[in-house]
Amino acid sequence: MKTWFKELSFSTNKAREVIDLTGRVTSAVRESGIKNGLVVVQLPHATASLALNENESGLKRDLLEQLNELVPVRGDYQHDRIDDNAHAHLKSAFIGSSVALPIVDGRIVRGTWQNFLVIEQDGPRTRRLAIFVMGE
Repeated sequence: MKTWFKELSFSTNKAREVIDLTGRVTSAVRESGIKNGLVVVQLPHATASLALNENESGLKRDLLEQLNELVPVRGDYQHDRIDDNAHAHLKSAFIGSSVALPIVDGRIVRGTWQNFLVIEQDGPRTRRLAIFVMGE
């Protein structure tokens, strides 16, 4: 079994936004040369999250608004005593930071509307995305 790793760097421009990195992830998997196996995509940050969903402007806006309703930016959060970004940590913990998907015939197996979306909650920042591919 072969393994392959690549780390992508990207920047966010707003305090809270959704960024589609599908093209970069699928290109990386093709670059790996692995035809059948597994890809693990990891966002190694505690104040942003990674989700598979549709890259549609209304849905992205809805996602950010609903997250803010669930966990408002301002609240009585203990963590804010040291860093004033508890809301971002909580949202990231609820959504998660990694996905693992099969690769078959050189393509990531995902639904038609499943894009790799980074949900920034504490930007703007420079972020990293780790892509690990294993298989044959």
